[in-house]
Amino acid sequence: MKFALEKKDSQSQARAGQIQTDHGLINTPIFMPVGTAGTVKAVHQRELKEDIQAQIILGNTYHLYLRPGLDILEKAGGLHKFNGWDRPILTDSGGYQVFSLAGTRKIKEEGVTFKSHIDGSKHNFTPENVMDIQRTIGADIIMAFDECTPYPCEYGYARNSMDMTHRWLKRCIDRFDATEGKYGYHQTLFPIVQGSVYKDLRKQSAEFIAAQGREGNAIGGLSVGEPAEMMYEMTELVTEILPADKPRYLMGVGTPANILECIALGVDMFDCVMPTRNARNGMLFTSEGIINIRNEKWKDDFSPIDPLIGNYASSFYSKAYLRHLTVSKEILAAQIASIHNLSFYLWLVGQAREHILSGDFGVWKDAMVKKVSTRL
Repeated sequence: MKFALEKKDSQSQARAGQIQTDHGLINTPIFMPVGTAGTVKAVHQRELKEDIQAQIILGNTYHLYLRPGLDILEKAGGLHKFNGWDRPILTDSGGYQVFSLAGTRKIKEEGVTFKSHIDGSKHNFTPENVMDIQRTIGADIIMAFDECTPYPCEYGYARNSMDMTHRWLKRCIDRFDATEGKYGYHQTLFPIVQGSVYKDLRKQSAEFIAAQGREGNAIGGLSVGEPAEMMYEMTELVTEILPADKPRYLMGVGTPANILECIALGVDMFDCVMPTRNARNGMLFTSEGIINIRNEKWKDDFSPIDPLIGNYASSFYSKAYLRHLTVSKEILAAQIASIHNLSFYLWLVGQAREHILSGDFGVWKDAMVKKVSTRL
């Protein structure tokens, strides 16, 4: 994987760049739709490519490991062949999912023992086998196995967790570097900065991660319930330490406003389930603000959902029609809303990139943050 920095904003830390992978180019800053179990919910691959114009999507190690399982994925030739997506894929390590199973898992130095949420069967994740699992899934970018601390979190727990995450990272790197990809293309490993909301721990973790010299780096353990200002403070501290010539990925973030503010802090890559999850509940993100499509006020609004975005679903269907589908609990409502929200997120980061390249990102960002945070 190669990263080329094209332009840096003069008024902030925002950057425009390009990531080269064996499955294609990714223009940054970028938003990555989340395809937890090998699918971005309610969206076809053709829609992802042609309408949403996604450049990279996510898969989840925990979910794919449990179902369909590694034997099926390997027989298929990896996740790209299995789901028909021929552009880059990133897999998270499953750490977040495992640690969210608080009542059914045990964390030890060796790794984590957990029970499947599907059938209660017992499984074990270690830094080594999580590298092997992600090799088999076949993502272009794979994540180190870490512990995502909750918020709030005691300082002592956060420090011990961070230290273990660092020890696990060394084991991930050793295993990754000792193995090869299975499907004839290059894979790259991103370490993850932890440290909860403690400045000294975040600084220590960012320095440790930067010193590993990998091709890209991630920031984890944020957007887990802490106030937005605290997230921005931790992100700024970390981006000042992580090397400028490597892509920076802020995991699990977030709202449109969060993304714009964190682009200004020097983050290049984002993912979040919010656009698809909220779409299924009738919340639409638009270039003018946030719409709850269930509200009565949209009942006879026959204007397009958001013609500015430019994709078919946003331009063709009216707010009134989508409201009708939503209150009628028609499956098409989730499809239209998901395609629209993801298209909006990709449009938003694309606009951010254009304004970084044209030199007026700061002015545009401040105006856009207000717009996208307004409830219509």
